[in-house]
Amino acid sequence: MATTTFEAVRAEALFVSHLQCSQSPRSDEIRTAVATTLRRVGIQGCAAQVAGEFGDHPDTAVARMAWALAMVRSTYPARRNAPRSMQLLTRSA
Repeated sequence: MATTTFEAVRAEALFVSHLQCSQSPRSDEIRTAVATTLRRVGIQGCAAQVAGEFGDHPDTAVARMAWALAMVRSTYPARRNAPRSMQLLTRSA
């Protein structure tokens, strides 16, 4: 499954957030954590922190990003009626 830009940004924000895999957060908690983290550090800040974690702790960062991406995909389902440009973008990835 191709990852959209929205998914990637949200997954990075969740990765950087205070939520932990072991907490089994609810969808509303995930949405709040993503929004709060993006407001606090921004898109570039999230990307920088994710890069740092992959550099410092690649063994745990991979599992955390897989968890974050799975949580984002289950919390923010893909829109079936996405604009044509978005549909083409996700197909080509």
